[in-house]
Amino acid sequence: MFKKSLALAIAAGLLFSVAAQASEADVKKAVEGILGKNAKIDSVKKAGVLGLYEVVVGGEIAYVDEKANYIIFGNIVDVKAKKDLTEERKLKLAQIKFSDLPLDLAIKQVKGNGKRVIATFEDPNCGYCKKLAKELVGMTDVTIYTFLYPILSPDSLEKSKAIWCASDKVKAWNDWMVNGAAPAAGKCDTSAVEKSVALGQKLSIRGTPTIFFTDGNRAPGYMPVAQLEKAIAAVGN
Repeated sequence: MFKKSLALAIAAGLLFSVAAQASEADVKKAVEGILGKNAKIDSVKKAGVLGLYEVVVGGEIAYVDEKANYIIFGNIVDVKAKKDLTEERKLKLAQIKFSDLPLDLAIKQVKGNGKRVIATFEDPNCGYCKKLAKELVGMTDVTIYTFLYPILSPDSLEKSKAIWCASDKVKAWNDWMVNGAAPAAGKCDTSAVEKSVALGQKLSIRGTPTIFFTDGNRAPGYMPVAQLEKAIAAVGN
């Protein structure tokens, strides 16, 4: 949406120059002129490279020059350092406060002493979530909070509700994700599932699995257990 709005603005010739040596406020004002009065710009700040300014709208990043004559879409890569600066910035922007997660909405699975903690958002019909579940079987000394996030199909919602209503949620989840044994339908208050979906949307979770670590960082997508172990250890350090 952001890209489309900017593209239309460019096509309409709405870009205009701001004063030389522009401040972040000047650049923000210029971009607001491009996008319109209703635009909700999250932030404008110096990008730290090439004299560009970073513009964030709805979690999406674009770059403009100080006169707002040019808009750049895409990632900035530091070739020498072998770092994708845009992706690093996106991950920073996507950080959360882990303690704010409503963990009562999640399925809690404790392995060993449970000292290490992660939270995941998963769809029961997600192939990579099932792959992750099989990987997690071999992990120990970890507590896993799984938020049911049925976004793939209506059947995902039905399975999520059945798992949530099971007398042993952990067993029902693993029976399905690891062993392929479908959960039996049950009746209970499933508002937790709807709340988890609303939470995931608020956190801009666009795919499953998504893993959160206690430092607030997220890993969008499947991670092999060896990589996951390193990520958890890095948080601990």
